[in-house]
Amino acid sequence: MAAPLEVIVTSDSGSQLWNSTVFDLHSGSSLLSYRGGNSAARTLTVLNGEYLLSAQLGKNFINMWEIQRKDQLQQKMVCQGLVNCVTASRNGLFLLAGVAETVYLWEVSTGKLLSVLSRHYQDITCLMFTDDSSHFVSGGKDNLAVVWSISSVIQLDLSHTPEPRHVLSRHSLPITDLHCGLMGAQARVATASLDQTVKVWELSSGELLLSVLFDVEIMSVTFDPCEYFLFCGGSDGNIFQVSLCSQSLSRDKTFQSDNDGNQVFKGHRNLVTCLSVSMDGTLLLSGSHDETARLWDVQSKQSIRCLAHKGPVTNAVIMAAPANMFLPDSRPGVPLPRFSRHLHTSEGGDSGEVCVRLGLYTQAKEQTYLQKAERLNNLMNAVTDKVRGGRGLGCAASDFSFLAGVLVCDGLFEGCFKCYLSL
Repeated sequence: MAAPLEVIVTSDSGSQLWNSTVFDLHSGSSLLSYRGGNSAARTLTVLNGEYLLSAQLGKNFINMWEIQRKDQLQQKMVCQGLVNCVTASRNGLFLLAGVAETVYLWEVSTGKLLSVLSRHYQDITCLMFTDDSSHFVSGGKDNLAVVWSISSVIQLDLSHTPEPRHVLSRHSLPITDLHCGLMGAQARVATASLDQTVKVWELSSGELLLSVLFDVEIMSVTFDPCEYFLFCGGSDGNIFQVSLCSQSLSRDKTFQSDNDGNQVFKGHRNLVTCLSVSMDGTLLLSGSHDETARLWDVQSKQSIRCLAHKGPVTNAVIMAAPANMFLPDSRPGVPLPRFSRHLHTSEGGDSGEVCVRLGLYTQAKEQTYLQKAERLNNLMNAVTDKVRGGRGLGCAASDFSFLAGVLVCDGLFEGCFKCYLSL
């Protein structure tokens, strides 16, 4: 059988035989199980497609498995306290953990603890990176969601305390979950709270775009990939679908089921703690304290599969299957380092530098989009002026090479070249 493109990964707080399980998205059959303890809520994450990580329930360490070696823990990463949430950047460069009211940021390639952020006043409940790994958002019991830029957090001047890009402070009770949409720094962010609201924000400006009031506390939230719908898991077991494309949508609204895309998924008997949508937006996965994870057809709102667990479901996610998940003889390209418990400046023999490996194609300093556009405009104006002036002009291939274009000189003009750009 061919390896699946997407899989379901779940964990619960009651199983004695496995920590987390991988299911086939379409058949529901169990494919893999990872052994060793139980995973705390909002801590299950995949690092660089090669390692599965999750914080041990009620403990101060993070379990790490090679993605294809299901029966063997690779290592345990001891943290400074009880771990509330864990997430890894999509580019595989950084690892985040929320411990009490503090965010810890590690560089994966070296294991160095790069930054310790203490901006929250109470325990952190959720963390998430943007899809381009340029920002991350933390939510806490202090009712705040804080937007951080990686570029401001990682710096050489360690005497300067990093400041968040935005502090989102419109909730009146603890934040229970958050989700970052697509488009990197231009993404929209949804936050759920015990104040019975879900709020949608613009990450770049920190502006509140939408606030939806429900009749129950909201425990989980997610977008579909196209961001047509907002899915909200309630404390009563219902899942609420909010249309984001309604023409009558105002900034503040109260949820009501209607024919305009606002619907309710009914089936769970206890609070819904986690939500995830398939890549094509047709399937919704939910995990609940009723000890089940359910797969729903988004269009019909019908539950098409129920995955029974041994305890309250702590994590449930649909994700693209890593390339070597089902290749038992494969090994990670880079071994995991030993992660430090202390800021790198306090370790013996460390010169204090920040070693950040930005990848093969991003190490060199590149021009911004606006700089490239301005240079191209200047070059095109120069070429136009020369043609209008009736002067011969030399080949401009070297001038346009920065855009990796294909330039052809065919000598149609007497005494000059004709160059054109093919992107």
